[in-house]
Amino acid sequence: MTPADDSFRSSGAAPEAPAAIADRDPAAFPRQYARTRRFSLGVPRQFGVSPDGRRVLFVRTGGGSDPVGRLWVFEGGKERVLIDPVALGVTPTTGTTKAAEGRLPEAERVRRERAREYSTGVVAYAADAAARVVACALSGALWVVRTDGGAPVRVPAAGPVVDPRPSPDGRLVAYVTGGSLHVIALEDGKDRQLAAPEGPDVTYGLPEYVAAESMGRSRGYWWAPDSRHLLVARVDTSGVERRYISDPAHPERPPRAVAYPSAGTANAEVSLHILPVAASGPVPASGRAASRPVAVSRPVAVPRPVAASGERRVDVAWDRATYTYLVSAGWDGHGPLIGVQTRDQRSLHTLAVDPGTGATRTLHERTDPAWTEIVPGTPARTASGALVLPEDTPGTRHLNVGGTTVTPPGLQVREVVAVEGEQVWFTAGEEPTAVHVWRWAPADGLTRLSDGPGLFTAAAGGGTVVLSGLTPEGPVAEVRSSGPDRPVACVRGSGPDTADVTTATARTIASLGEDPVVTPRPEHLLLGRRELRAALYLPSWYEPGTGTLPVLLSPYGGPGVQLAVRARTWFACVAQWFAEEGFAVLVADGRGTPGRGPAWEKAVHGDQLTPALEDQTDALHAAAARFAYLDLSRVAIRGWSFGGFLAAAAVLHRPDVFHAAVAGAAPTDQRLYDTHWKERFLGHPRETPDHYTRSSLVGHGHLLRRPLLLVQGLADDNVAPAHTLRFSAELLAAGRPHSVLPLPGAGHAPADPAVNENLLRFERDFLRSALDKN
Repeated sequence: MTPADDSFRSSGAAPEAPAAIADRDPAAFPRQYARTRRFSLGVPRQFGVSPDGRRVLFVRTGGGSDPVGRLWVFEGGKERVLIDPVALGVTPTTGTTKAAEGRLPEAERVRRERAREYSTGVVAYAADAAARVVACALSGALWVVRTDGGAPVRVPAAGPVVDPRPSPDGRLVAYVTGGSLHVIALEDGKDRQLAAPEGPDVTYGLPEYVAAESMGRSRGYWWAPDSRHLLVARVDTSGVERRYISDPAHPERPPRAVAYPSAGTANAEVSLHILPVAASGPVPASGRAASRPVAVSRPVAVPRPVAASGERRVDVAWDRATYTYLVSAGWDGHGPLIGVQTRDQRSLHTLAVDPGTGATRTLHERTDPAWTEIVPGTPARTASGALVLPEDTPGTRHLNVGGTTVTPPGLQVREVVAVEGEQVWFTAGEEPTAVHVWRWAPADGLTRLSDGPGLFTAAAGGGTVVLSGLTPEGPVAEVRSSGPDRPVACVRGSGPDTADVTTATARTIASLGEDPVVTPRPEHLLLGRRELRAALYLPSWYEPGTGTLPVLLSPYGGPGVQLAVRARTWFACVAQWFAEEGFAVLVADGRGTPGRGPAWEKAVHGDQLTPALEDQTDALHAAAARFAYLDLSRVAIRGWSFGGFLAAAAVLHRPDVFHAAVAGAAPTDQRLYDTHWKERFLGHPRETPDHYTRSSLVGHGHLLRRPLLLVQGLADDNVAPAHTLRFSAELLAAGRPHSVLPLPGAGHAPADPAVNENLLRFERDFLRSALDKN
């Protein structure tokens, strides 16, 4: 279909599509978007650097259409595959994601759902301290490989393996199976159960739901640097409400129970324990030594396991009744270090743990009248013991090292990515639309390591830094090293032929991802009195002055996510495709989104609806005042999750502005969302019920006057189907016509390529029809 063939695209005559656009047919975009898993396949990720700076580990699938992840090492200027599940016969390259993966342990399936993982095969790995021994789980089996040679070895385990992690000395591998924590010796294959659950609702070594979904803590155990002990989380969900997720398309299958703490209800009980590990023999020189048959001990339930040395476990003591949440944990050269937070999230303590007694002492306390923000990578300590922490002022989130603020006003810290010696690497932005990598060192102060527009992060070790992220041109992965014998590798864009080699000794880590068939062409804007960061996408074939365009707002608009950024994100590609289909697409980040300081983020405290919707409305009107071709008589809005909530709220509360909406996975009743995430913004529903009433869609269904499409995955354990079904029932009872599109078997982020491909077209057709009838 050419632009002139579709009267919806413009109210005036539009020029023919240029040949260059015809060659890259936008009609092919939905299938490419789905097939490439949102353009994530083939892009290197999960970088890890050895402490000597000579080895870089990473995960990458075989290409833009290949969902199977492989483990790679970059060393000596060359990359080499370490574990290829296809070559091992573990994961086929054909079939659906579910079929190709085999039968995953339930805990691993849940872990991937929390991580929004779109690939199969090697999706995560862990290495010893020297990055010589690497472990991963493939379809529940434990595989180990050495980076200095030898084939990957499957190591028999006591059961399906979740989250395997080598000890720092590389002699042991710890893993979780059936809620039990085990260690296995690589020399002789002896498997020992360190902790066994005392009941069906108890696990050792796994994070609870809110930790993985809302806190960003994806782990449940941590090795001591000397490899002799483990710091382990015990989770008891016996007091947590259960949700039962069923698949209506398969009524023969039993429902799945999820321990889900809704706002105002009981959380899981989380405690920490230090478990001793018996000594084992030396790590084998290569994978061959561990390939012989190994013995596996039978698990025995011992509530308080005793090591061979006679040591018993040590219970970590803190005021768990007050500091309900374990938000972070780790073990460095100074001992265990944890972060604990009150239920109301207004106080966050950093505690040092005595590994011999379990006693804790407070190193630092952060308080805030709204909530204390969790910054990934903190708390941490330098080699000298200086604490690395965030420090909030109303306008800026700073970095504080050893009690000294080391970043200037206006530089918004996002994450601490590495601490080596006294140096700290972190990400931060001076402008909300870009995120850069910075290093702070006592002698040199601050140094920015990344350049140009984009969203960057890093991994570091031994003088080597891996810069990775997205630029307006696509993915970037760049390895920089201070040593003269260590080459610099750089990748910009997609495919090995597009590498930008910046030095004579440069080598490339290829990005095998596909370039999208539509190229995002955003115009970045500052809109309204709050200078809202926004991006406007127009059809490539449209000439201003040839007619007006209907407007499609496509926000997220909530905490933790920015969309109006200077990078070729998958979301920018989708926005451009909707533009090619005839819309002027406006994306704006309002109050509550990150990157503009604590006061901006916390402007939604107590009311997550009014400021967010007001900012989308203001952005629309400010853009229309600048661009006369934006047709305010034809305005639609679409979104997913918080964006879906915002889209539905727009047609409920501002039908004078918004004429149609698509709301995907919309949390319509804030009381149904989880404790940690929702109470952060709205408080406890028993104490502040008006906050929940004001910020929910339920109770307001009678206001609907515009076309609304509700989309819901029926296996979503984050925004439960009850959100959509109850709201739809309310709309029906009020006599308000609307449409519901159920997605059987789909979670919060639908994984089926066919669903993702056709959902885009379905949304387009719904919005076209709704606006044509307006």
